[in-house]
Amino acid sequence: MGWHVGQFLRMIDGMETHTAPHEPHHTPSSVEHIVTTPGTCGGKPRIAGHRIRVQDIALWHERLGYSVAEIVAHYPQLTPAEVHAALAYYYDHREAIQQDMRDAEALVATLKAQIPSKLRQQLDARHAGIDTLPPG
Repeated sequence: MGWHVGQFLRMIDGMETHTAPHEPHHTPSSVEHIVTTPGTCGGKPRIAGHRIRVQDIALWHERLGYSVAEIVAHYPQLTPAEVHAALAYYYDHREAIQQDMRDAEALVATLKAQIPSKLRQQLDARHAGIDTLPPG
């Protein structure tokens, strides 16, 4: 007696799929959540469809102690899956992302040293008794 296509399909439908030990296991959908686009967010990895960078999620999670649920509560346009994908990407690329963050902090410090704050100058002048506001 021969096999019919219907019998074959029912048989394979009930089978479990396994990944061979030599094949890397990953969920393609988590990869789809993270994109890099030149000219968007400085080309940094970000959540697809948003301008929220992976490094922002990592900072909120690690430095501010926000849970995934808290991040989603603050940014309801994000899904828990997107936040988890960003964290997974961060952990896979931690050194490079942390270096980018250090570089950005150094740039801010350099710019602050080179370009004085006009607000700070006005506040200092006000405390010194000098009126910097135009008459009127």
